[in-house]
Amino acid sequence: MQSWWYAQNPARPTYAPLAEDASCDVVVVGAGVVGLTVALTLARAGTSVVVLEARHVAAGTTGGTTGKVSLLQGSRLSRIRRAHPDRLDGYVAANREGQEWLQGFCASTGIPYDPRDAVTYATTAVGEDRLRREQGACEQAGLPVTWETDPGLPYEVRGALRLPGQGQIDAVALADSLAAEAVAAGARIFEGTRALGVDGHRGRRRVRTESGRVDARHVVLATGIPILDRGGFFARLSPHRSYAAAFRTGEPAVEAMYLSIDAPTRSLRTAATDDTVLVVGGNGHTTGRVRSEAERASELVDWAQRTFGVQEPLATWSAQDYESTTGLPYVGRLLPAVPWILVATGFAKWGLAMGTAAGLALAAEVLGERRGWRGAVRSWPRPTISDVARTLAINGGVGLELAKGWTTAALARDEEAPRVAGVPPCADSGDGTRTTAVCSHLGGVVAWNDEERTWDCPLHGSRFDADGAVVEGPATRPLRQR
Repeated sequence: MQSWWYAQNPARPTYAPLAEDASCDVVVVGAGVVGLTVALTLARAGTSVVVLEARHVAAGTTGGTTGKVSLLQGSRLSRIRRAHPDRLDGYVAANREGQEWLQGFCASTGIPYDPRDAVTYATTAVGEDRLRREQGACEQAGLPVTWETDPGLPYEVRGALRLPGQGQIDAVALADSLAAEAVAAGARIFEGTRALGVDGHRGRRRVRTESGRVDARHVVLATGIPILDRGGFFARLSPHRSYAAAFRTGEPAVEAMYLSIDAPTRSLRTAATDDTVLVVGGNGHTTGRVRSEAERASELVDWAQRTFGVQEPLATWSAQDYESTTGLPYVGRLLPAVPWILVATGFAKWGLAMGTAAGLALAAEVLGERRGWRGAVRSWPRPTISDVARTLAINGGVGLELAKGWTTAALARDEEAPRVAGVPPCADSGDGTRTTAVCSHLGGVVAWNDEERTWDCPLHGSRFDADGAVVEGPATRPLRQR
């Protein structure tokens, strides 16, 4: 499954894997929007940078995004206002800086940036109440939203918020351009090179990979979820997968970027360079915790076909992102007293504007500078009671999934492959490949993803190919062959 954006960028540049040990000032792990923004900013400042990407540029969340660059973000601002009212303005300021930087970058490099209004709408009474609260938060933060009763959709809604002057982009084209500009400024990018760990070495950091080591003064982890367990970010994040599909329409199906505030989520936009392509997203869930991912993807396609009269999709895909227990991204140090390993995570599907801002902030931190809004999005905020409660709830769910996985595997009897069975659990993909079903991160029992033919861990979102190779997540080691 590849996103529509890959089809629009068939002749993409490639970068060779790391072939020998290297040295630099900063190692960036992950070549999505966050990591490439860090690399480009530092390289332009004269800092030597190496980017390590386990798969290829934009292989993770960036390549699967719906591509909305918006300060109107569902119910996010009202949630922040409720839990962290002192950080609302800073969060909006960060997103605004990221949005403006992206606009300028696209203008200077020729990447299409399509200005569009953003619209969040409600279809239920509960959703309408939530939308009113979001309106109050937006107005408090200085966003010029307006309330509408007919936002231009082919079905009935109870109300909608509109924020003008937002935008939509092709995120794969953006990532490729960021990478090319970073290389032109002196950065080195190595694809197909998975980082396995980070050690200290004579006052410098040493990043270990499958094919060599890279020594540096600083390390930036821009991997969706930090690959290092120190700091325990996996316990403060929840992994979520969501689905998308692109369809050909006879004429533009929508005139703005839409998002439902009710579940199941419905995200709508047209393609940035072709208004007759409709992109529909939604149907998200916690990774590894649904009966059938294929049913989620199919239901989204069915809804689009019924609602807009479209035919078979041009492309279907999914993406994974992480939501923090605070409702705000974590941007800053991996450990409070360790300034040389930095992280950015927890964008909750709003990682274009905010991810760009995070990249700018981490680059500034390496250079000894600081953004004015930095206090609003930090990696080690003082937790509130609601933050603690949310953390306990998430980790309680993790514990239940851990016990459920081992128990279910022990009781499994004569099921057809793909299946997980036995003690210790064994994963059988049905194609002759058998691996351990125990996630190499923290011992969760993986579940079969019938849409993408992967083994997904319901604890912290690590994912593995049918043969056990790591796809994404905090895990860095494959499932062992059986």
